[in-house]
Amino acid sequence: MLDIDLIRREIKACVFDQYGTIVDMQGFLTEYSAPFLKEKGWEGNPNRFVTWWRRTHFENSMIDALCDRGHTPYREIGHRAVSFTLERAGIEHTSQEVQDLVSAIERITPFPEVPGALAKLHKDYKLAILSNGDRDMLEAAKPYIGYKFDMTISVQEAGYFKPHRKTYEKAAELLGLEPMECLFVANHTFDCVGAKAAGMRTVFIDRRKRPFGQTHHAPDLIVSDMQELADLMRP
Repeated sequence: MLDIDLIRREIKACVFDQYGTIVDMQGFLTEYSAPFLKEKGWEGNPNRFVTWWRRTHFENSMIDALCDRGHTPYREIGHRAVSFTLERAGIEHTSQEVQDLVSAIERITPFPEVPGALAKLHKDYKLAILSNGDRDMLEAAKPYIGYKFDMTISVQEAGYFKPHRKTYEKAAELLGLEPMECLFVANHTFDCVGAKAAGMRTVFIDRRKRPFGQTHHAPDLIVSDMQELADLMRP
């Protein structure tokens, strides 16, 4: 990992993934979907259901980016993923119920330490979000996040889902910076790898206490939560 003093000197902006890094996507969707699943008579674990949902969504978004036949909206892929997951679980459902589950993503709130950590980081760095979410979804989510970033960027600007390198390069371009002047922060291995491959410095938020794995694109920093990052970057 790089020397922290070097990172502080080079970095001009912190760029954050939104779903799972800024906001508690797994926890919120598990709590939100539990009553729905119970009403349907499904006796499985709601947390596992959400994990199926998110993995299916990720797989479909990667297929979309690799096929390179035009960018499919996040919401559309979300509807496909939820429908598939409900079908897999043997749960009868309507298209409206699928839409309601996906729309809940727009109302997820931050992890507890995030607002204070962002305020501390904002004293020295520009702050931006780079998300796979659609522009309108990210706009709708702003009141629930409750913190004003300098820029909120959808991958729609580049036309590819993360971790395609063009998404990170486009974010740096929109911020008026070189990729190496951006510190990308994510709770997801794939996101850190993609950002590092595009030339950004990276931070892995290891909330789940899991190994990062072997890669040529290892993160520059590994921290337990956002507050630890803020304390490192601005002691």
